[in-house]
Amino acid sequence: MHKEPRKVREFRRREQEILDTALKLFLEHGEDSVTVEMIADAVGIGKGTIYKHFKSKAEIYLRLMLDYERDLNELLHSDNVDRDREALSRAYFEFRMRDPQRYRLFDRLEEKVVKSNQVPELVEKLHKIRASNFERLTQLIKGRIAEGKLEDVPPYFHYCAAWALVHGAVALYHSPFWSSVLEDQEGFYQFLMDIGVRMGNRRKRDTETPAS
Repeated sequence: MHKEPRKVREFRRREQEILDTALKLFLEHGEDSVTVEMIADAVGIGKGTIYKHFKSKAEIYLRLMLDYERDLNELLHSDNVDRDREALSRAYFEFRMRDPQRYRLFDRLEEKVVKSNQVPELVEKLHKIRASNFERLTQLIKGRIAEGKLEDVPPYFHYCAAWALVHGAVALYHSPFWSSVLEDQEGFYQFLMDIGVRMGNRRKRDTETPAS
């Protein structure tokens, strides 16, 4: 197997360090308050070194989002999901809800870069990965519908309902009012995840004619 030259490995390691540090700063201070200089200082490198890896802060945004969606893509194609389609719902909810702050950050970042038409080639890559994830989810959902496990509705009904539940859960997490109401956040999100796993399951209908 061909081994990457040391300089290439070091370049990749430094690039990942920049991404990890940027994400930490965005979560702690908000992306608008974080400058390229702040990222460079936190990594311990010069500002110019950042630009050897990324052309702009928007490119850093998109690289973080791409990595996130690729991780989901890998999960959806995992052997565990292939062996047990019922594991799909739990895996999806656990992935989206394990870090509500990061989920909300990426939601904001996508709106910014798409509206401002920044780094369109990376936005296109992001949308391609999303399309691949959607196709995989559709395939898995169709399989469960065919098995009689899920309601026989268009697969995107199930996918979009899952997205809506996660989105609502993240909004609750960040709401000053509701976060104070949720005394047991971990227990609540486990409860919500259990609902999400069952959501869309085919209901057992009473076939008997109601008494008149």
